[in-house]
Amino acid sequence: MMKFTRRFFIGAGTATAAATVGQLTQAKPSYAQSGEINLYSSRHYDTDELLYQNFTDQTGIRVNLLEGNADELIARIKSEGRNSPADLLITVDAARLWRAEEAGIFSPVSSPILEGSIPENLRHPDGLWFSLTKRARVILYNNTQVDASELSTYEDLASSKWRNRIAIRSSNNVYNQSLVASLIANLGEEAAEEWCRGIVANMARPPRGGDTDQIKAAASGMADLAVANTYYFARFAPGRSASNPGIFNRINVFFPNQEGRGTHVNVSGGGVIKTAPNREGAIRFLEYLVSPPAQAIFAQSNSEYPVVPNVPLDPVIARFGEFKEDMVNVSQLGENNPLAVRIMDRAGWA
Repeated sequence: MMKFTRRFFIGAGTATAAATVGQLTQAKPSYAQSGEINLYSSRHYDTDELLYQNFTDQTGIRVNLLEGNADELIARIKSEGRNSPADLLITVDAARLWRAEEAGIFSPVSSPILEGSIPENLRHPDGLWFSLTKRARVILYNNTQVDASELSTYEDLASSKWRNRIAIRSSNNVYNQSLVASLIANLGEEAAEEWCRGIVANMARPPRGGDTDQIKAAASGMADLAVANTYYFARFAPGRSASNPGIFNRINVFFPNQEGRGTHVNVSGGGVIKTAPNREGAIRFLEYLVSPPAQAIFAQSNSEYPVVPNVPLDPVIARFGEFKEDMVNVSQLGENNPLAVRIMDRAGWA
């Protein structure tokens, strides 16, 4: 049996990538019998290795991992066609799952375990993909400059009272695109565009950097508010990778729209490739990933929210409190993505 490196990164070297994928392609016919699955993933978290090892220990099925940018992975699977060695694709953000869906690379899955474990709003209506984790995109505020009583909804962020006070990423960021897509789903196109124009007017500076940079801007006083995913903020907690008590103690989390539809959540998720050489193994792997032990690893290792109820949260995330989440089906976030991008462009969101 041919042996392959467990972890391989697309982009590190084109020649090496071609050779590795070529080897996998040549070995394709044996995979259903060999007890191995080929996972293409854009989740770049070393802690996910524990999930792969635990699955192998429980089932005897080895996980061969090919990592890369989501769009590159989707394009690769599509170009490989019927000869693709990929059994499943896992990526982050509903818009990227939608891109994979539009590329026609997923095959519908009917699984009582997946359907019984994952809430309906967190999976594709036709079973093309399933959410594995949730990410809440919230308001983070400088508690020396803002009182929580001043905050309420995403819509309120477009109010003139926040002029020059908000730090937020660029319109190229898929997390912001999905936030706007959720506003389209809930409020309609016209209201979503008006909101985007308000956000542009209220920016404390032109968009730059990632979520971490927005949090730093709010903590430094450059802005009063930041819009970011909770797990980025959790990294500033004592003992964490970006530990900075000065930032962590100066910033508080606010969950918007608690009196209405709830806070916007995005997801990471995965689907089985329609040409999967080991379809049964791929489905078993997805089913394992929504088991309580696997969900606990997701929650504890990267401070994400589990999709399965009653799974213990990361202690730092738990400190932020419980919240009501927007129940719009996340598939709509992907479907609305092209319109969201056009709206943000019309609004002048850089």
